[in-house]
Amino acid sequence: MALEGVTPLILDDNAHMRGVLRAILVSFGMRRVEEAADCDEAMGAVAGGEIDLAFIDFKLGGLDGIEFCRQIRRSSQSPNPFLPIIMVTAYSERRRVIDAVNAGVDEFLVKPIRAVDVANRMNAVIERRRSFIDVPGYFGPDRRRRGDPRFKGPWRRAADPVTIHI
Repeated sequence: MALEGVTPLILDDNAHMRGVLRAILVSFGMRRVEEAADCDEAMGAVAGGEIDLAFIDFKLGGLDGIEFCRQIRRSSQSPNPFLPIIMVTAYSERRRVIDAVNAGVDEFLVKPIRAVDVANRMNAVIERRRSFIDVPGYFGPDRRRRGDPRFKGPWRRAADPVTIHI
């Protein structure tokens, strides 16, 4: 996969962690990597229209990564509700992973990070992107990783008001 034209955003309040992730992304051939230390700075970068995917930390000073993800996905002022988001965090408890998925995170990456794991998550959001689901209370990538071969319709239940964005 050619990555020279891909512009990622790294949202992390830890400068060292931003540097580690930046070094990995540059080693993959990315020429431009944007960084932000807080959600306001990150939202400004996304609003600039040049960001192709975001790596966001779970816990930040002030607004956290979950709330940032919710704003990107659900806000009427969101500059890009379909932005691929990879959450990078040291918090890997099941409850936190579920919170991230329910906020609309595409992929989850646990610290300490390895280059191969970053590459695998990027491949998932670039090459194998899941369809987006729009239902009351949730907008984001389909939370199911695999399709059910028995499923024959556009909705899980006939009464579900859902829109699928492919």
